[in-house]
Amino acid sequence: MRRPRIGFLGVGWIGRSRMQAMIGTGLVDAVAIAEPSADMAAGALELAPGAVLVDGYDALLDHDLDGVVIATPSALHADQSIRALDRGCAVFCQKPLGRTAAEAAAVVAAARAADRLVGVDFSYRFTEGMRRIRQLIAAGELGRLFAVDLVFHNAYGPDKAWFYDPAQSGGGCVMDLGVHLVDLALWTLGFPDATAVTAELTAGGEPLAGRIDRVEDHAVATIRIADGPTIRLACSWRLHAGRDAVIAADFYGTDGGAAFRNVGGSFYDFTAERFRGTQAEPLAGPPDDWGGRAAADWATRLAGGARFEEEAARLIDVSRLIDRIYGR
Repeated sequence: MRRPRIGFLGVGWIGRSRMQAMIGTGLVDAVAIAEPSADMAAGALELAPGAVLVDGYDALLDHDLDGVVIATPSALHADQSIRALDRGCAVFCQKPLGRTAAEAAAVVAAARAADRLVGVDFSYRFTEGMRRIRQLIAAGELGRLFAVDLVFHNAYGPDKAWFYDPAQSGGGCVMDLGVHLVDLALWTLGFPDATAVTAELTAGGEPLAGRIDRVEDHAVATIRIADGPTIRLACSWRLHAGRDAVIAADFYGTDGGAAFRNVGGSFYDFTAERFRGTQAEPLAGPPDDWGGRAAADWATRLAGGARFEEEAARLIDVSRLIDRIYGR
């Protein structure tokens, strides 16, 4: 039985990182690359010297592939995913799967119809710290949860113009960073229903107030869960944070608490702790090479013969909650 043949659409820093993780499993072959930047393509070919560089997405899909990895601007994700699925290819896509829940639902429907695996690079699920916290909560060791606080502040903003175009991005810091927080909250809590969502979105310190020509660079949202905790979410670009990033996920229950937090402003190093009153017990810490684990997991499942999984419908739940934060 041959190893799955994977094509890569977009091999910037993230795309190359995910390629390396998939190749590192030893279970799949990188056979084709579509990338307009000669420098980026050259870097990817160093990782996969047996792959060929093709001219555009159509040529990629014509290359007898079993799966496609998509790392392109957000506006393209849904259409590109559906085109691959319609050709019988499994899909691993950068977040978001779609700019709206309707787009995400269309991709999941295409995956179900094609009976093909579909995944999104929600990489923070694969940190050791968040896995340990999720296990504690699932086992009921924190008691009844009543509060969840999530933060992702980035002292920088994206360096590509399309991020700031609502039509191309689907939104600002919520779509870029907050989507990870929403996914972590839902995944950790078992995808509960939200009874109410309120949010305040600002750009340059001014309320967006329904404007559709700008994206938000700061957002605060409150999500109320039926018979569950209140989730408070905050995210931003270019915040004067005194460090590169502030990333945290705190969970508080009647019998204890747990926290996942970045170390010294790092985007990559995290600690996780369990709290009992004033006492803190370490759960996980660096080093933890987590960045490519979502990609490696997808590649491993594909190589094992995995096809459509109903769990993919949870991707729509994430997008639906993002829609509610945006008030649409």
